[in-house]
Amino acid sequence: MAVIDDIQRGNRTAFSFEVLPPLKGAGMKEVYASIDQLIDFNPLYVNITTHCREITYRELPNGMFERSSLRRRPGTSAVAAAIHSRYDITVVPHVLCGGFTKEETEYMLIDLQYLGITDLLVLRGDKGRDEHRFEPHASGWSHALELEGQINRFNQGVFVDGTPIKAEVLPFHYGVAGYPEKHEESPNLESDIHWLKKKVEAGADYVVTQMFFDNNKYWEFVRRAREAGIQVPIIPGIKPLSRMSQLNLIPETFKVDIPEELVREVIKCKDDNEVRALGIEWCITQCRDLMAHGVPNIHFYTTSGAKTVRTIAEAVY
Repeated sequence: MAVIDDIQRGNRTAFSFEVLPPLKGAGMKEVYASIDQLIDFNPLYVNITTHCREITYRELPNGMFERSSLRRRPGTSAVAAAIHSRYDITVVPHVLCGGFTKEETEYMLIDLQYLGITDLLVLRGDKGRDEHRFEPHASGWSHALELEGQINRFNQGVFVDGTPIKAEVLPFHYGVAGYPEKHEESPNLESDIHWLKKKVEAGADYVVTQMFFDNNKYWEFVRRAREAGIQVPIIPGIKPLSRMSQLNLIPETFKVDIPEELVREVIKCKDDNEVRALGIEWCITQCRDLMAHGVPNIHFYTTSGAKTVRTIAEAVY
């Protein structure tokens, strides 16, 4: 059963969260430890992020720097399979445009078919740290809408080069990303919603939002999306503050606002422990409001903070 089926048949706000594949050379111990802290809340699904290659610079003995490309967190498909096997829960690997060729994407889809994993989150991906703007692979896709097209053709039994797939295909179902405060590259929210509608019309079953700290931004986004004709579930993505440094890092990295009320309270904190406690309290309030209004699912961005998410889940689920 696809994620969208589970969302639609649910009669309460479901719980889900995201994990990162381990760093290259590391094992699954920390990933399993994070899931073990959250499995009690009966997650509807677990997302597994995908990471493209990063540009790194290594200093040479002569003082010069060597530029190279490195994938720090490989193995999304394998990690998804391992989690599904160990916990018997639905897994949703991310599929990206950025850093991947069309052929590499096809190989990932084939691998997932072998594993019986047919739920995806389809994303363009962020621009690289050394890029001023998003640069797709020369043999890859530039937009999530194009990536959806490749997945749709695969579902129809056609490889990216136009040749037929001889084996039976288990159709992929997928969600896409939405931005309550608009994507950083969009000129305005209206344009952003226009392209979100195109992604839904192409086949997306649901939308998962970027993190936000002001629920009014989410409600306004949902209102405008519905007015534009987008009727699929719009799942709020939530991340609690846990460190003082995030007051600047989160707006800089994710291009989202932190409400002035929250900023004032963070500034009063003496250390990161107090920030974490404040972030939990703020997030609990957000979740209770979202649940009171009947959102179908709350999706948590854990990012090494499973203990924090557990504290929040204990309060609201």
